[in-house]
Amino acid sequence: MRYIYPVALTLDVEGRYLTVARDIPEAVTDGDSAESALQNMADALGAALAGYSLENRSLPMPSKPHAGEYLVPVSPLVAAKLALRSAMREQGVSNVRLAELLSVSESAVRRLVNPDHLSRLDGVVAALTALGRRLVIEDLVAA
Repeated sequence: MRYIYPVALTLDVEGRYLTVARDIPEAVTDGDSAESALQNMADALGAALAGYSLENRSLPMPSKPHAGEYLVPVSPLVAAKLALRSAMREQGVSNVRLAELLSVSESAVRRLVNPDHLSRLDGVVAALTALGRRLVIEDLVAA
């Protein structure tokens, strides 16, 4: 899954830029400039999707952007962790089972799947690989 979502950007009456993601209504933020509002949205998307994941809810698929919308990606580390949690859920793999597969402690796996923990990306990639998944990173031109 690509963790990049269409976002509407509008200017409010006070001169602040508001961003809304229609696929993830919980992700709403703003900024002093269009650029800062879109950067803040990347964090808001990550936080909202992490909440979905922690609640064992399916992650919304990104829809095609409408005219005038911007595509905003979730941070690479959070996207990798979301992919890991989704793979574990789909395959019925517990933290304990993944720890066995990786020869690490269960607490190490808890840190790997925690979107708020600053894990090393290679650890998340190793966990995805153990589950038969691969992580692909794209380089997109900024809007």
